[in-house]
Amino acid sequence: MTESISPRPPGPGTAGGEPISGAQYVIGAGPYRAVVTEAGAGLRELTHEGRPLVLSHGADEPVPAALGQLLIPWPNRVDRGRYAYGGRLHQLDLSEPKNDCAIHGLVRTSSWSAAEHGPDRVRLTHRLLGAPGYPYRLDLEADYSLDAREGLTVRLSVLNTGTRTAPYGHGAHPYLTVDEPIDDCTVTVTAGRWLPVDGRRIPTGPAEDVTGTAYDLRQGRWLGDQAIDTAFTGLRRDAAGRAWVRLSGGGRTAALWADESHPWLQVYTADHVPGDRRRRGLGAEPMTCPPNAFATGFDVIHLEPGVGWAASWGIMAG
Repeated sequence: MTESISPRPPGPGTAGGEPISGAQYVIGAGPYRAVVTEAGAGLRELTHEGRPLVLSHGADEPVPAALGQLLIPWPNRVDRGRYAYGGRLHQLDLSEPKNDCAIHGLVRTSSWSAAEHGPDRVRLTHRLLGAPGYPYRLDLEADYSLDAREGLTVRLSVLNTGTRTAPYGHGAHPYLTVDEPIDDCTVTVTAGRWLPVDGRRIPTGPAEDVTGTAYDLRQGRWLGDQAIDTAFTGLRRDAAGRAWVRLSGGGRTAALWADESHPWLQVYTADHVPGDRRRRGLGAEPMTCPPNAFATGFDVIHLEPGVGWAASWGIMAG
């Protein structure tokens, strides 16, 4: 299990080759198994006792709807890709043209290198050099580890190796699943506030109290046909400082936790995920900042040269 794998068999008109997501790093511990890809250091699979905890995709399939991807150096959207920082105006490439936005950072399809790979852990690194609209240099690390009782832990860390202070935020985009339609599931989100947005998914004002709204999921609620694509904050945490999203149905639960470095959770009911994955999983996205943070400055991390930062999240069964 310490070897990377390339599971795609040769197809018609091919000479073998490798999958488009690159090397596939398999790790396991007890009932848990995960596959992490060279492309974007993404979480392609996570299972418990052979049953999925996240929606997966094929190794040679373009990643639909950001399944399992890491969102660095910003999560969610930047309105029209424009922001001011360090006395300069910046214009990011509009990677979501239909909403005239830059979305989900710059490293989702980048090649990451394995610095360490053992039976229950893989640590991948990537150097993000200056890009259009983001003239900064960061060294990134994604450390995936499995424990037979605690499941998956992901530690994301960054070091500013450039010459100027850089704006930074990150997120991740797994979709929890219990292998049932989420309409038949109960969803729990330990969050007291939700963020209203406009039709382009850009915030229209400050976060609001969930009490008495359709976004009050603190005690767990049957989802039905409710559509959610919402950032939550005001997170209630357990004794270990973790905030939780839980999806329960069919006698199973998939649960995501986020540490105190993640004051935001985006929840998405997969309404626009293509094909038979639509509403089969719940996007549960730990975020260090809200949508449009580069433009508003809200909860942006200011990384000075030579300064590092790290945060953790994870997924488990039950």
